[in-house]
Amino acid sequence: MTVETVNPATGKVEYRLELMGADDVERRLAAAEQAFPAWSALSLDERGRHLQRVADGLRKRSEDIQRIMTAEMGKLRGEALAEIEKCAQACDYYADHALEYLQPQSIATEAARSYVRYEPLGCVFALMPWNFPLWQVFRFLAPGLMAGNVAVLKHASNVPRCADVINEVLQAAGLPAGVFDVLHIDNDQAAQVLRDRRIAAATLTGSERAGRSVAATAGDQLKKCVMELGGSDAFVVLADADLDKTVAAAVKSRFDNSGQTCIAAKRFIVVEAVAEAFVERFVAAARARVYGDPNDEATTLAPMARADLRDELHGQVLSSIENGALPLLGCEPVAASHAGYPASILDNVGPGMPAYDEELFGPVAAIIRVEDEAEAVRVANDTTFGLGGSVWTADADRGEEVAQQLQCGAAFVNSIVRSDIRLPFGGIKRSGYGRELAEPGIREFTNIKTVYVA
Repeated sequence: MTVETVNPATGKVEYRLELMGADDVERRLAAAEQAFPAWSALSLDERGRHLQRVADGLRKRSEDIQRIMTAEMGKLRGEALAEIEKCAQACDYYADHALEYLQPQSIATEAARSYVRYEPLGCVFALMPWNFPLWQVFRFLAPGLMAGNVAVLKHASNVPRCADVINEVLQAAGLPAGVFDVLHIDNDQAAQVLRDRRIAAATLTGSERAGRSVAATAGDQLKKCVMELGGSDAFVVLADADLDKTVAAAVKSRFDNSGQTCIAAKRFIVVEAVAEAFVERFVAAARARVYGDPNDEATTLAPMARADLRDELHGQVLSSIENGALPLLGCEPVAASHAGYPASILDNVGPGMPAYDEELFGPVAAIIRVEDEAEAVRVANDTTFGLGGSVWTADADRGEEVAQQLQCGAAFVNSIVRSDIRLPFGGIKRSGYGRELAEPGIREFTNIKTVYVA
């Protein structure tokens, strides 16, 4: 079977790829199984040196990798370069901190010695999305490799060269054969791989539908998995918020990466006392986003990754308008573009509309006006998702109290929600389960093993 990748800015076919057959998959799984004992036996210092060489390789090839990312999924040049650097930083971070996170922990009991060890599980199967085609991979890969696991990757079908260039960088860094490899396979093949006895665990970042499917298969096989799924993050604006700072953050959080971010602000829940002023400034600032060629430094809004995703988003917008939402900006595809959608804002959003009930995975902001702080918290939690949320106020202590009431995996005060290598990342409810990054991230795919010596 052949798959094609289409440049979202031009509509031209960039790359054609034949999916792997059963024999190719078998060779890679056998190599992973063979590589695991020796890789896991290396000291943390030795594994760390490998990761530091990977970081160096990412930085040296950053311009080349950026061009591939932009051609395959339309990412702005500056955003792509920043993503590559973040991946390099993740490699450096875990090389530096793995010993701290994985060292055995002594626990006082009546035994002569009792302690907890963190031991690798084996081969982790990763199913990753296209929106951050490098970062989503390294977010699991850097801690997973440092913990002593090996890995195989099924990347999204529209970013196969991103998958391959990751493999090239790791190979150039001298990682032993089989420690990491790419599987160019379809979903049916992926299910077969997940059932394979050589796969110890799985991690997925993607849609709720994909998460349900992978979690069901993993559950049937009694395999550990981490799920980072969709989000509809609340951006709560209280009456005393600094509107200049808040609006600038709102535009960045909603429209960076063309809005194709799980932790982007999607529902802007604004207290009525400042709603008019906020909306007026938000519309003006969003209008300044310039759609165009993602390789052009003047462009501040890139195309969406695929035309079908753009069309799906527009359907959600039209349905919301039919049910009473007011289009204030954009809300029509960019004319004569393959996958372009402008910075768009819907006002008067309420229950029963896709803009309220569903995730809008693109550059569309939903304004929800509320009477007061109490209603803002209620509306923020009135969602099936629970990934992130932010609160904006002049009183940081008050903002912290509100943030503690948000039902989500990460709550930020006077800052946009973002992933930070030093902090755990993940969601609750239908946004998934498990944690990535920081100490919990490196321990997710370890056997937390008790040793008791009487």
